[in-house]
Amino acid sequence: MRTILQTKNLKKVYRTKESIFQALDNIELTVREGEFVGIMGPSGSGKTTLLHLFATIDEPTSGEIEIAGTDIMQLNEDQRSSFRRKQLGFIFQDYNLLDTLTVKENILLPLVLEKMKVAEMEQSVNEIASRFGIQSILDKYPYQISGGQKQRTAASRAMIARPSLLLADEPTGALDSKSATDLLESLKNVNETDKVTILMVTHDAFAASYCKRVIFIKDGKTFTELVRGNHSRKDFFQKVINVLPVLGGNIDDTL
Repeated sequence: MRTILQTKNLKKVYRTKESIFQALDNIELTVREGEFVGIMGPSGSGKTTLLHLFATIDEPTSGEIEIAGTDIMQLNEDQRSSFRRKQLGFIFQDYNLLDTLTVKENILLPLVLEKMKVAEMEQSVNEIASRFGIQSILDKYPYQISGGQKQRTAASRAMIARPSLLLADEPTGALDSKSATDLLESLKNVNETDKVTILMVTHDAFAASYCKRVIFIKDGKTFTELVRGNHSRKDFFQKVINVLPVLGGNIDDTL
């Protein structure tokens, strides 16, 4: 199975006139095609910084990042923009939907930017909307739908161009428990059925229990890692919970 994401000696240092803060220190990470990987850590641990580096919206101080066979550090700004559009999908906690567009138009936006044929776009949007159970709301606007429907719309938009890597930043953070479960079940299904590679930053042990592997970060360093293997989701949830007291910090452990 091919490697989708690989980092070597990844460091990120923020400098001001008054201080130096090392957000990440020698992070080594490999994610293979078809994995569903969670990143957990207390507030300030560096997990969001890590996601921003993978999203190409920030640069490491040193080290290497390779995504889908491309050394993203060697790309100029135009190349990064193109790479981000074609190879990466994003799900944000606050949805990032455009209120002036319908659900369907929001989902189709990446394909419009790529100037895909209308017939192909229609087929793609119907397929992805079916996967996320939002066929009935395609003509509605974001202000007319629930938070859970907004997030499934955002997930559909993130996946419609079939990116090499789907990055999810606290995707269940603004959702109630039922909406969170619906979204996570959908992500699990597309991961297992379509082998979509997902990297999800979360503070929520319930969300992390849907992953096949969870990497814990503390003080900018890799702390430990759990692999689900043959464990049930409930058993894996308990394993995640058992790490949290040692990890420390503010992490949600609600099942």
